[in-house]
Amino acid sequence: MAHEDSSKSSNFERSWKKRFGQYADARDDDAGIAGWSQSGLETRVRNFDALWASPTEARSWLDAGCGAGTYSRFMAGKGKQVVGLDYCYPAVKKAVNRSLDGVVWGVADVKQLPVATGSFDGAICFGVTQALSDSSEVSRELAAAVKPGGEVWIDALNSACLPHLIGRAKRALLRQDMHLRYESPRQLRRAMADAGLVKLTRYWIPILPYRFHRYQWFFETKGMHWLLHAFPLLGSLISHGFVVKGYREQ
Repeated sequence: MAHEDSSKSSNFERSWKKRFGQYADARDDDAGIAGWSQSGLETRVRNFDALWASPTEARSWLDAGCGAGTYSRFMAGKGKQVVGLDYCYPAVKKAVNRSLDGVVWGVADVKQLPVATGSFDGAICFGVTQALSDSSEVSRELAAAVKPGGEVWIDALNSACLPHLIGRAKRALLRQDMHLRYESPRQLRRAMADAGLVKLTRYWIPILPYRFHRYQWFFETKGMHWLLHAFPLLGSLISHGFVVKGYREQ
């Protein structure tokens, strides 16, 4: 049974790697390469901007699973020194073509990062965990990549979100294979804690479907952020994804 589960996990990750390569070959926009709608990617970046805007001394950053470089360019635009790594060469090639000063690009797997221990002040891994069989290895790699006290940010698709629950139920009834991996904040926090990360904080990321994107602004107001923080059950039911931030233990 364990061997069978391992085989399924490997097949899932291989199929995603192939899919990313096909996206990167066929599409030129960052959202399309990542498999997102344009409004969905813009919403994710706005949410990160709002969360990341708090004062930080972190200057050197690793963008693990950078894709076409959306977040790498964003951080470089804020004056940070960034290394963007992704296992998909066609995506990295397109990132290079639209690069900003302050970004170094490379091809590498987030589960085997070719960086020395303690190389960065901070690290992010966004839009990646849904294509991995679990978040344990990437959490360990990111924790090792940052200096003691360094920041680590990882996002995931929320397993308790109502639309996700409905979609997963439909796929189960139709006996369709898993096409995305969802997880709970508790699962991701456990993986990050096991990797030696502390002071873990969860942030809900509600993203409306494209047909309702004109109302997205309401879910990004301070009042809504307070409501989701005050009532985590509500956040878990309506949030498409979430981010967990932690620090490498001093």
